[in-house]
Amino acid sequence: MEAQHRLEGEVARRNLLEHPFYRAWTDGTLPVAALATYAAEYGAFIGVVAEGWETLGETDHADEERHHTELWQQFAAGLGTAVGGATLPAVEALVASAQECFSDPAEAVGALYAFERQQPATAASKLAGLEAWYDLPDSAHTYFRVHADNDYEADMLADHLSGLDRDEQDRAVAACGRVSEALWDALTDVHERHPTDCPS
Repeated sequence: MEAQHRLEGEVARRNLLEHPFYRAWTDGTLPVAALATYAAEYGAFIGVVAEGWETLGETDHADEERHHTELWQQFAAGLGTAVGGATLPAVEALVASAQECFSDPAEAVGALYAFERQQPATAASKLAGLEAWYDLPDSAHTYFRVHADNDYEADMLADHLSGLDRDEQDRAVAACGRVSEALWDALTDVHERHPTDCPS
């Protein structure tokens, strides 16, 4: 499907696995303080993902996403922090952009795709990094275990995409691009606040 190929192109241009923040995490050179900042800040975005699924009428899945916010809180707690409102500018911008897109069904498809399409691979990478390099409680790993093999969400979004007309698909692609860029920028904002070094 041409529209899905266009979504894939938007995601590929900002492949989060290539971001220096995630690469440092995988290599074990990301400071624990950076993980804590990420857990507290990025959790604000995780907390709004359910809104997009609600807009698509996927109420059961939205409830599942709300449960996943509790798993993210466990990750934050394992790092001695807690999720609150975003305070870093790029994370605030990510949350605002996502919520704006999540208010419209066509844009919600694209915005969610930017995140959900990448999440299985990034979750698997982050889980491997946590297990190899960081001494955290097992409960801090649960969110990433749940998502590492979770490919069906992108398939659900592709089904929704196929039901959109051409103009709506164009809006979905544009939203995917905006949120893909915002996700990348949010990682950059967190990373720039912590020099990359050995975990401590």
